[in-house]
Amino acid sequence: MSIKIIGAGLPRTGTNTLKQSLEQLGHKHVYHMKELLVNPEKLHYWKTLDETGDTDWDALYEGYDGTVDFPGYPWYKEHMKRYPDAKVILTVRDFEAWYKSVDSTVFRAGPQTPGEKIKMMGKLLFSARARNVVKCIKWFKKVFFAERLQGKFGDKEFAKKFWEDHIAEVKANVPADKLLVYDVRKGWGPLCKFLGVEEPAEPLPHLNKKENFKAMLPKLMKGEMV
Repeated sequence: MSIKIIGAGLPRTGTNTLKQSLEQLGHKHVYHMKELLVNPEKLHYWKTLDETGDTDWDALYEGYDGTVDFPGYPWYKEHMKRYPDAKVILTVRDFEAWYKSVDSTVFRAGPQTPGEKIKMMGKLLFSARARNVVKCIKWFKKVFFAERLQGKFGDKEFAKKFWEDHIAEVKANVPADKLLVYDVRKGWGPLCKFLGVEEPAEPLPHLNKKENFKAMLPKLMKGEMV
């Protein structure tokens, strides 16, 4: 199956909302970081893409016709090369809100307190699946925080420049007629116009807010899609 939508937006920019919205509009299945956590055995495809700029695209995206969020976004240009007819959606939001959201969710993903760390050690000891999921989370943190953000997420001004540079880079690399810069708060209008489809009667699904992130992660580690 060919990828028709390439998400170039950073994590925590409404990417889960976009995933659900695209699927509601008729896309069969849209890849998202949640898919990797539920199917951690696919991590090697992403590592190959990271290391070589190419991968077994057909095996990676079997059953999918769109991709958003991490792990796809850092390689949006490689995706464009592989799927030249695909449209690109760059999700954006207010920087201050994005920074706060990242800081309170994915930046702190994993056990934080001594009790949580002991509990996690028990899971890792007896569950190969949990160990594989943790490998995915560690790889995300390496690519996103250590490499892309150069280990400087705590430097807010640096993070803001990273944010602004990413948006500028996407706009410079994607033809205007194939790019939608999209804030999910704008609702169905811009998205449906870009895709050439009618707007659903029900509101856009706003999902994965920071208050339910901590409850969502353990379910994903068990292989439950949420």
